[in-house]
Amino acid sequence: MTNRERIAELEAERDLTDAGLLQLLQNLTPDDRELLAARAGAVREKIYGKAVYVRGLIEFSNICRNDCYYCGIRKSNAKVDRYRLTGQEILDCVREGYGLGFRTFVLQGGEDSWFTKERMASLIRQIKEGYPDCAVTLSLGERTREEYECWRRAGADRYLLRHETADEEHYRALHPPGMSLQSRRECLYVLRDIGYQTGAGFMVGSPGQTWDNLISDLRFLQELNPHMIGIGPFLAHRDTPFAGKPDGSYELTLVLLSILRLMFPGVLLPATTALGTIAPDGRERGLQAGANVLMPNLTPVRVRGQYELYNNKLSTGAESAQCLEELCRRVESAGFHIVTDRGDSRIGMPVGHRT
Repeated sequence: MTNRERIAELEAERDLTDAGLLQLLQNLTPDDRELLAARAGAVREKIYGKAVYVRGLIEFSNICRNDCYYCGIRKSNAKVDRYRLTGQEILDCVREGYGLGFRTFVLQGGEDSWFTKERMASLIRQIKEGYPDCAVTLSLGERTREEYECWRRAGADRYLLRHETADEEHYRALHPPGMSLQSRRECLYVLRDIGYQTGAGFMVGSPGQTWDNLISDLRFLQELNPHMIGIGPFLAHRDTPFAGKPDGSYELTLVLLSILRLMFPGVLLPATTALGTIAPDGRERGLQAGANVLMPNLTPVRVRGQYELYNNKLSTGAESAQCLEELCRRVESAGFHIVTDRGDSRIGMPVGHRT
């Protein structure tokens, strides 16, 4: 089977063998890459049209109890200038974002224990009561089922929890003792069971990653069938154990975005800030490869640069929610247009169905 035939099989929603996926990943010619992106774009357009959904990202705390080896805000990094937004500051960010047109807000932070079950529930309720036409997405890491259920009852709609890698050995190479892939997987299944629109994802090119690891990631996502998938290239941070490690591949990330679009036609697929960090036109290229979500930053400018997960993270330019006009221009130059509604997932919707 040729790569063109493999791409056609994926587009027809027929699964490839592990060997077939490996052949596709390892042996793409420039013409194959162009075809793959084009077919992914066609599938995305059949379901979502040319719409790109924007989410207002609020990075409300860079305090974290975890010590992940790749992360710039890891617990052991004494060089981080730590911050924690107050509940009122978070609500102020939402108010500003709503005025700019955002109808989804992503509350993201390190695993900061100050934000208890009750505090988060109160915050979620206030957002939903003030802005009932909006979706609230949480990205707070591994919590208990009781916490997840409480926040869902309070009105949270979505939860993002990247699995990072689906291989046990590789997971241990990226995380300290005390963290486990089993726990991460269990959290993701609990979130789906409770009724969240659930997001998972992985880093491309993280230290020690193999081709087989990537196949395991794709198979795990097929098993989970999430509503959202977030991937981006690994980017090293200078104050972590992985300082100096090579960045993940920009081109491979684009290829995987296209493969994910073909494998999960209705998924919400972001073109991440990491893509925009590794290449000036990274997010535009991500959209052209099949992505359909952007997450401009609503975090207060005074602390925005302190949520540095990796070196040189974008924090003041067109990724800023306040620069939405510039972002619209860039998106339109890539052939798309920004939509500011909730933008719910269409997982399970037949290709060709658009609303």
